[in-house]
Amino acid sequence: MTPPKALATDRSRTPHTAQPAIELADPAVMPPPAWHERIRDWFNALVATDRFQRWSARFPLTRPITLRRSRALFDIVSGFVYTQTLLACVELDLFAYLASGARTIDEIAEHANLSRASTERLLNAAVSLQLMMKRRHGRYALGKLGAPLVGNTGVLALIRHHRMAYHDLSDPVALLRQGADFRTELSRYWSYADAPRPQQIDDARVAAYSEIMADTLPPVAHDVLDAYDLSRHACLLDVGGGEGVFLALVGARHANLQLRLFDLPAVATRARARLSQAGYADRVDCHGGNFHADALPTGADVISLVRVLLDHDDESVLRLLKRVRAALPSGGVLLIAEAMAGVRGAETVGDAYFSFYLMAMGKGRARRACELHQMLQAAGFKRSREVSTRFPIQTGLIVAEV
Repeated sequence: MTPPKALATDRSRTPHTAQPAIELADPAVMPPPAWHERIRDWFNALVATDRFQRWSARFPLTRPITLRRSRALFDIVSGFVYTQTLLACVELDLFAYLASGARTIDEIAEHANLSRASTERLLNAAVSLQLMMKRRHGRYALGKLGAPLVGNTGVLALIRHHRMAYHDLSDPVALLRQGADFRTELSRYWSYADAPRPQQIDDARVAAYSEIMADTLPPVAHDVLDAYDLSRHACLLDVGGGEGVFLALVGARHANLQLRLFDLPAVATRARARLSQAGYADRVDCHGGNFHADALPTGADVISLVRVLLDHDDESVLRLLKRVRAALPSGGVLLIAEAMAGVRGAETVGDAYFSFYLMAMGKGRARRACELHQMLQAAGFKRSREVSTRFPIQTGLIVAEV
């Protein structure tokens, strides 16, 4: 998915130095709150009063702050309606329809097979979200957030896919209380998430999620390839490589690089067919297996894990990193590319969106870069560093060296 740009500090030249693990404090010996914490608690209690809220909405110096925070809170309350407005526009194919220019309400209503009143209601909602914009003479055109969706198959597929997430999160408290025991649409969709023997999953079960992974991967792949130069390597092994979209994009940029893929047998079969059709049959070897249990193929001097680790629990991730370390030669490199928690300006992505999505999926979590650095050290890697990407909100990149 291609999100708005986000700023991040470039730490590509700074190798990671391991930090001691954070220990949980003993409640019995917890120190009292610091003075600034006590002031914040007092202020929060004051803000919670009706009298203060009415005063702050009138007083000239506090009124802009109060209105801004009220709007932010209302956006959280209304978030579901906003997403459903977007989904309706996607399902009715309005972005593609308006790509050629502005249309009247009657034209849009006929295209969408809606009444004029319903069409006007949807369009006005879309205008408020900047998905559409209103022109003269009652015409509507693409807005600044709607225009990038035209032809963006990855984002459109993800928007449609979120129907399942909306269903699973309809009772968030039940999901939180039952955790992995809560049967969800997403856990059934991502069939490897709860399969006791994922290597035995057949093609029919991997087809749907393999396709959406393929549709949404290119923006992440381009971020990685723009940030890290693979030309100095001889062979790349993409672990959890899905249908081979990342390898195909790598192959288009690096004609001399040998390519290998490792994924579940049914997925590897689909990748072999896709890559052969794309003309890479003589450069790609696709290996089927289960990276939770099987050793990885050796011979590659660079291994990639693209949107793989966040789908799995910490124990599984550490085991996988150790297998990657064992498969790499001295001087080999591991690339970890995925959305990460704690990204400046995009904190909600890791700590809100992925946190709940992956809980509904059944396992995994978005991790902060410092957590991955510690896991890499525990797995035996000598050093690791973060590399800046164009869109850190979707693509965090860590390079680890053996």
